[in-house]
Amino acid sequence: MSTTEERQEPGGTAGERERPPAWHAQPAEEVAEALGVDVERGLDDDDVARRREEHGPNVVQEAEETPGWKLLLRQFADPLVVILAVAAVVAGLVGDIKDPIVIGVVLLLNAGIGFYQERQAQASMSALQEMLTFTARVRRGGQVAEVDGSELVPGDVVLLRGGDRVPADGRLVRAKGLQVEESALTGESAAVDKTTDPVDADAALAERTNRLYMNTTVSRGEADLLVTETGMRTEVGRIAERLREEDDDTTPLQEQLRSLTLRLAVVAGIACALVLALGLLQGDGFGEVLLDAVALAVAAVPEGLPAVVTVTLAVGMNQMAKRNAIVKRLVSVETLGSTTVICTDKTGTLTLNEMTAREVVTHGRTWQVSGEGYSTDGEITSEDGDELPDARDVFLPVVLCSDARVEDGELKGEPTEGALLVVGLKAGVDADEARERYPRVAEVPFDSSRKYMATFHVLDGEDGGEEPVVLVKGAPDVVLPRCATWWGEDGKEDLDDERRDRVREVVEELSRGGRRVLAVASRAMDSPADGDADEDALAEHVRDLHLQAVVGIVDPARPEAADAIATCRDAGITVKMITGDHKVTAAAIADDLGIEPEALEGRELEDLEGDALDDAVERTGVFARVSPDHKVRIVEALRERGEVVAMTGDGVNDAAALKASHIGVAMGRSGSDVAKEAGEVVLTDDNFATIVGAVERGRAIYDNIVKFVRFQLSTNIGAILTIVVARAATLPTPFSPVQILWVNLIMDGPPALALGVDPPDPDVMRRKPRDPEASVLGTGRLLRLVWIGAVMATGTLGVFVWATLGGQDEAVATTLAFTTFVLFQVVNAFNARSETATAFRRHSLANRRLLLALAVVLVLQVLVVHVPLVQPVFDTTALTLGQWALCGAIALTVLVAEEARKAVERAVRR
Repeated sequence: MSTTEERQEPGGTAGERERPPAWHAQPAEEVAEALGVDVERGLDDDDVARRREEHGPNVVQEAEETPGWKLLLRQFADPLVVILAVAAVVAGLVGDIKDPIVIGVVLLLNAGIGFYQERQAQASMSALQEMLTFTARVRRGGQVAEVDGSELVPGDVVLLRGGDRVPADGRLVRAKGLQVEESALTGESAAVDKTTDPVDADAALAERTNRLYMNTTVSRGEADLLVTETGMRTEVGRIAERLREEDDDTTPLQEQLRSLTLRLAVVAGIACALVLALGLLQGDGFGEVLLDAVALAVAAVPEGLPAVVTVTLAVGMNQMAKRNAIVKRLVSVETLGSTTVICTDKTGTLTLNEMTAREVVTHGRTWQVSGEGYSTDGEITSEDGDELPDARDVFLPVVLCSDARVEDGELKGEPTEGALLVVGLKAGVDADEARERYPRVAEVPFDSSRKYMATFHVLDGEDGGEEPVVLVKGAPDVVLPRCATWWGEDGKEDLDDERRDRVREVVEELSRGGRRVLAVASRAMDSPADGDADEDALAEHVRDLHLQAVVGIVDPARPEAADAIATCRDAGITVKMITGDHKVTAAAIADDLGIEPEALEGRELEDLEGDALDDAVERTGVFARVSPDHKVRIVEALRERGEVVAMTGDGVNDAAALKASHIGVAMGRSGSDVAKEAGEVVLTDDNFATIVGAVERGRAIYDNIVKFVRFQLSTNIGAILTIVVARAATLPTPFSPVQILWVNLIMDGPPALALGVDPPDPDVMRRKPRDPEASVLGTGRLLRLVWIGAVMATGTLGVFVWATLGGQDEAVATTLAFTTFVLFQVVNAFNARSETATAFRRHSLANRRLLLALAVVLVLQVLVVHVPLVQPVFDTTALTLGQWALCGAIALTVLVAEEARKAVERAVRR
């Protein structure tokens, strides 16, 4: 038998380290021998010191944070920023001071915005570290001591009891009535029974019933745990390692804007080279030509685009926060809008994570239980509306044979017991009164080997005397053989073979429907139980029982989840359930919600590769009994197929998949800190339906980004064409760099921001998800922008030439060209609302922010033209009312031209 020291090398990444040995497949004695420890004595101090030196502390390593200076320098690596910086330097070298100062202010503004955004990033490892600050009771040197959780080492024997958090991964060497809440790690909705018996080596994580894992919680019972892995070697540590190693993938929007940036950089370079060549061939001075090239570089760069994108996403983020979806990264808003697949956890996400009794089988019939979760609102009725007879007698055993309590709708205790208690309360049993009146004399606590719990009481007899009883609840396959009678249609009846088969059929039917089934029984005793008797002696009384009821329990689906999934289906979004729960339970919930119920278990995925895996991932709607690695594999397979994947979850087990997806959506109320830190979106109401609103907002935001990209790029193209054509025609450059910056930032900025909050189209959730590979600036859209730019350039150069030939001085001519170009943008804002629909419709006036922004632009332009203090900065001079009218009339031509193009396109499509 090799030791743990031989099997596990310290250090290395998750991928480099070997998986831990299959401790669950070995008897506890062999595990203790392999770890070199006597479980009755524990480790000595020398052993602890040596192992801590070898394995390190029982903590999760924190991720390294990027220094602030690196984040700041990163903001200046964008090609557009480089172009502007070079332009500023060139302008300064030829003696121009004003242009480099203005350009420098713009660069610093954009860098500040980007730096602030990146500083908001949260580290997943910080939350994991905080989760491990606790103490543990251990057996060392034959004594029980309390130590800091970080000091645990492999070989330590940890003593656990109900309510304790498990401090490390380990193998059980003793377990008494032990149940552990593992939903945060495995997704299992109910507490798991634990034993010391070995299980198959290939058992899934959720089926390793002799293993406990860090950060799970003991629901009930006692245990001695032999620590086998600590720190980064635990399951939580491996998840943490994966989070550290995950690269921060760019979102579809980032990829689109990066592509657009590179294309604009190429255009700027070509245009500048052309202007330089034309100027030198025409005999102009080198300094003058360089200034023209600077103006062209500024014209080619949409300086306001990064800021407008950031502000638009921030506005969308605030709107989503008001709808219970908190977005941690601005670009995640858009990613939701392009989502094609949502991989969702079941427990606590699609369901309430509150075990609820749905059916009660008694008196020969099946009775339905209304109400949700641990609220006592609801009733027990038949399909015909009949009320259950003798309800109090049927459910008094449920209340007394339970340790759970419900206070103000909150459960204190084990979830399944809570479900039974609530159905008893709905039947009219006052739990506090019953427990006070009929105290527990003795009990046989639940044990996974017995699969039942029994309590002993003294009740009121029918003759007014006292009646000792034993009350039992447990698995039907264990309780039913111990029953002699049941409540039939005609009252109390003997349980013959035929009736036993009927009960088994009912249990099987409920199980197929995803129910967890429990049987409740009782028996009158001749004398009260001996409270000092041991459990085995008390268990002898659990016989000849009367079967009170069979109860079907389920973690119910959220009422709004089905509608949300239907909306996703209409929007072309596939919903897949990925859960650690049982296959039958998960498939039943999926079928009720409208998710494809075809299910696969995690172990079935392990044998699939390549096309077989792709096909399975595509057709399967439910993935059950999956481990964290399975979840990541599913997400990665979907990504390989070109899907844009959103992953929802609430547990530690979901963190790696949240990080691996395009966008992780964590539950804010029931979610673990790790999930919330790993996710990019946190739902404060834990409501799957909230995702629908987030997707709608994300789609609308992308549409709006496209609108103002069209709006701003039409300015750049128009400016480039104006300058290039002017130089080719041996005309002076109509614009100065400062004028172009004014147009790009101030004249374009407010309207672009207003377009960014344009109301969503009514059919936004009836469209298929957009292709994430589709370019923001495709060929068709680029040709439309060139058409608009050509109209703007023609009008601007026309008024410039007219003024020059008409004897106006250069200041008037450039001011006319400058003002005409600005008014072109005012009119073009209405064109940008839609590429196909006419601007002459009611929806064009729906965005009041846009109308206000355009009014502000007009006022600012009047000030720039007429205020003497700012005229020298912008090289302008005052215009007459007639000249303003001329500029406005020319600007209207872009609206006429676009309406003509749209009309032709609509006609062709018909």
